Amino acid sequence: MSKIGLFYGSDEGNTEAVALRIRTRLGEDRVDVHDIADVTQLEIADYEQLIFGIPTWDFGQIQSDWEEFWEDVQEIDFSGKKVALFGLGDQFGYGDYFLDAMGMLHDVIVANGATIVGLWPTEGYEFEASKAEIEGEGMFVGLAIDEDQQEELTADRLNRWCRQIADEFGLEGGADSVAELDD
Repeated sequence: MSKIGLFYGSDEGNTEAVALRIRTRLGEDRVDVHDIADVTQLEIADYEQLIFGIPTWDFGQIQSDWEEFWEDVQEIDFSGKKVALFGLGDQFGYGDYFLDAMGMLHDVIVANGATIVGLWPTEGYEFEASKAEIEGEGMFVGLAIDEDQQEELTADRLNRWCRQIADEFGLEGGADSVAELDD
């Protein structure tokens, strides 16, 4: 069984905490977790299945570690790779830029051949605009997490999304192999 590479960037620890919660649900034996600040292109290229976690800062800005790695991401060939995305943002404080960084990352990796899995419905969120929204489809390009305004919904969203991507990644046991947690 090949492992999933989960790469995240986190300044205040929320995205890291969500990454670790995803690994726990999918299984620690299935997921290698990496801080994007400490990796190279080659480490990402080693995986056929990837999860990228990225928060949006302020007015639609990319988190600092991802920003420093941005040129590297633009050079990676994602052909034949399945990639799931999760993003953190504040839909009320920054409703005009909700999850913009996830949308920008999506656009780069799709342009480089990635197959995206883990689309997530926009229902249940209140925002004005988002580069992560797929126009006219009522979907985000990945899981939307708002630890500032909807922290009480995170555990259920993680449970549902992890079941979804377990099936989409074709993991042994699929959705039934995902741990249901109330954390």
